[in-house]
Amino acid sequence: MQTVLLHSCCAPCSAAVLEWLLAHDYQPVVYYYNPNIFPRDEYEKRKAELNKHCARLGVEVIDGDWDHDAWLDAVKGLENEPERGKRCSVCFLVRLQAAARTAHERGIGLFTTTLASSRWKSLDQVNAAGFEAASAYDNVQYWDKNWRKDGLQDRRNALLKQYGFYNQTWCGCEFSHRDSLKRAAELALRKARKNAA
Repeated sequence: MQTVLLHSCCAPCSAAVLEWLLAHDYQPVVYYYNPNIFPRDEYEKRKAELNKHCARLGVEVIDGDWDHDAWLDAVKGLENEPERGKRCSVCFLVRLQAAARTAHERGIGLFTTTLASSRWKSLDQVNAAGFEAASAYDNVQYWDKNWRKDGLQDRRNALLKQYGFYNQTWCGCEFSHRDSLKRAAELALRKARKNAA
């Protein structure tokens, strides 16, 4: 059974990936490192949900801890970038560099990420960050599996309902949250105008 370090952003994005790995003779070790998530309560809520699910499966979780100030420094000047813009590329790289380093330190030769399971993320951006992060180590490879294919997106949705996971509507950072609130307000305004016409 091959061990793989799975960088995980949350339980909803991880459940189908973990199920697939376990069914295909991989031993996942989950790495929760998401300093982008804000505020701290949101970070802890997502972490607790993931820990609970991994305990259910008997899967080890490594807590990468929360250093939001360092993350803010990394994305400084990119606060107004759109989703899938330059800020996301930097964010992915920060998180996957930490995953690659952890895989190296733990002697785990393969790592991947649940970021590649989200339809809201650019797979090209995620994979570019993963390969760059892996390039720092001779003993670590990035696995660029598309975790959206082979029915995994549908399975994600089924597991979301089955376990009643806390499911987020934004990636976690305050800039994405700001933009999602703005989109929701614009949508509500358009709907109100349509109803008034």
